[in-house]
Order: sequence, then structure tokens, then C-alpha cells
Amino acid sequence: MTADLSAAVAAARRALAGPSRERDLVVQALKAALAAWVAWAVAGWWLQAPVAFVAPWVAVVLVESTVYRSLTHGLQQLAAIATGTVVATAVGLLLPHTEAAMALVLPLVLLLGQWHRLGSQGIYAATGALFTLTAGPVSVVTSAARLGEALFGAVVGLAVNALIRPPVYLRDARALLQDAADEAHDILQEVAGGLADGRLDADAVSGWHDRALRLYPLVEQAKAAVGWNRESLRVNLRHRPKAVPHPGRGYDDAVTVLEYAAVHTAGVTRTVLETVSDEDAAPRLEAGIARHYARYLSLTAHALRLYSNSRFGPASDDGLREAVHDMRETLQTLRQDLVRSTTDDPAGVAVYGALLAQAHRLAQQMVLSAN
Repeated sequence: MTADLSAAVAAARRALAGPSRERDLVVQALKAALAAWVAWAVAGWWLQAPVAFVAPWVAVVLVESTVYRSLTHGLQQLAAIATGTVVATAVGLLLPHTEAAMALVLPLVLLLGQWHRLGSQGIYAATGALFTLTAGPVSVVTSAARLGEALFGAVVGLAVNALIRPPVYLRDARALLQDAADEAHDILQEVAGGLADGRLDADAVSGWHDRALRLYPLVEQAKAAVGWNRESLRVNLRHRPKAVPHPGRGYDDAVTVLEYAAVHTAGVTRTVLETVSDEDAAPRLEAGIARHYARYLSLTAHALRLYSNSRFGPASDDGLREAVHDMRETLQTLRQDLVRSTTDDPAGVAVYGALLAQAHRLAQQMVLSAN
């Protein structure tokens, strides 16, 4: 309870302090409330429509996370509501008993709601049918009014979302990508330090591996945020700040590089964890190879930091190219060392092979990113 309260207070502070995800959420909530209020003020208070509650209900659910989604979901929702309302009206006029009409209508509209063109809004076909059958006597006039109010609520919700600070999510995408790059950098540097010192603690390595396993979901969040931002710029009337780049190919490349980094980091920490297990048969790294691999990991971490700065900061690619060049040279030296340190121990061969494969894959990806 205390932790939840502290998190809520921290979120409120971030919302008040400046632009943030928390502030975006507050703005969207206020916009949804405003859309509902406007729809009710017109349909319920001014026009005194017979089923005025439909307008604010549709308006509030259509203040979506992006303007494009408000538009597409609005069209799908109207189609679903119209389908359920028309079917329920036709059956309700033929069958005088509500229970009998519901038994016939609901299975039909629930099946119609599965139509792929209705997307996630298909459930509103059943909702529209229920409102029609349970809100009083069924009539063509009332059903037509319900459809008109749903259309009006959709227009209000879309207009509020499009005209009042329409959402743009580039800040979230950049922050998540930078967080993923920073976390990969920190893990690799810590592993490199442990290998260079020659004193690896099992608990510490286990902690590094746990962090590495959480790195890939963080990259997936960044990937989703890039997609959200790209969608948020569609049919968006809000002018994008000139200082904020368009989430084009560079962001997709960054996601790809960080996916490789996440997989590589998890593989390295898993292999190192196996070498420090308590089992007597656990393979050990030779001190010389461990130091060379530590240097390679340190260079990899440095290259990731430079890559992040070049993509999301003012830095150029010059330092990145040099760092990638050093990575490749160190990798070549490491490969030669592994060839010279031939061993008859199958476990040792497996460890060296796994480390070398992880290093080679990430080096290839960093070379591509630096070009």
C-alpha cells in the first residue's frame, strides 16, 4: 500500500514537473471527460434527445491514444452499434417478448461482431442490441435517434482528440530506446569488470543475468512505442517540434541493434553464470582469454553508448565507427586466442564457442549500424 502511494505521488510530481508520460495520461483523461461533457450538454441538456446517454458514452470511449485510432475505431464502433441496433429493432418489432427477442438476437449479433473488419469494436454490436431491447419499447424512431446520438458522440470524441493537444509519443519511444541502450551498456561493463578482475561472484553474475533477461522486454516496449508514435502522427493536426526527428528508419535500426544487444547480453551472462556455478564439472575461463573477452565486452558497451548518442543525441557517427573498428580488431585477437587454447574438455569448447558466437553476431550488427 505504501509503495503504491509513493508511486502515485512520484507520478503526480512528474506530471506537474514537465512533459512526461504521466502528463500525457492526465491530458487524455481530461479530454475524455470534456468530450463526454460536451456531448451530454448538447444531446441531453440542449436537445433533450430521447436516449441522450449514448452520445457521451461513445464520445468518452473514442478519445483514444492516437487520433488515427479514434478515427478507425470510431467508424468500426458506429458500424457495430448500427448492426446490433438494426437487427435488434427488426426482431423486437416482430417478437413482443423481450426475453424471446434477446434469445434470438444476442447469438446472431455476437457472431456478426466477430467480423474482422469490426476489429476490437465488434462487441458493441451486442451492446447496441441490448440497449435497443432493454431501454423501453422498441421503435424505429427510438433506434434512429440512438444511431444519431452515437454518430454525434463519435464526432465529438474525434474532434476533441484531434483538435486539443493530439497525442504524440516520440518522447516515450526515445526514452525507452535510451533506457535499453543504457541498461545494456551498464550490464556489459559490469560483466567486463568482473572478467578482468578474475573474481566472479555467483550471486553477482546471477544478478547480471536476471537484468539481462529483463532487457529484451524493455526493447520490446521501445519497439511498441516506436509503432505507437508512428501511428500517432497519422491524421494528426498537431505540429511536431522541429527539434524532434521523425521516427523513421533510424528508430527501426535502433530497435534492431538493441534486440541483438539484448540477446547477446543474455547469452553472455548465461554462459558466464555457468562458469561460476558450484558444480565441480563447471568449465572455467582461462585468465588470458577472460581478460581479452572483458576488453571486448567493454568496447561493445562503449559502442552501444556511442550508438545511442549518435541516434538520439547531438553526437556524430565518427566515434562510433572507430569504436566498432576496435571491436572487430579485439574480436579477431580473441578468435586467435581461442584457437590457440585448444582443449580436450567438451564443456570448455562449448563455453568458448558460445562466447565467440555471441561476440561475432553483435559485432556484425554494430558494423552494419555504423555504416
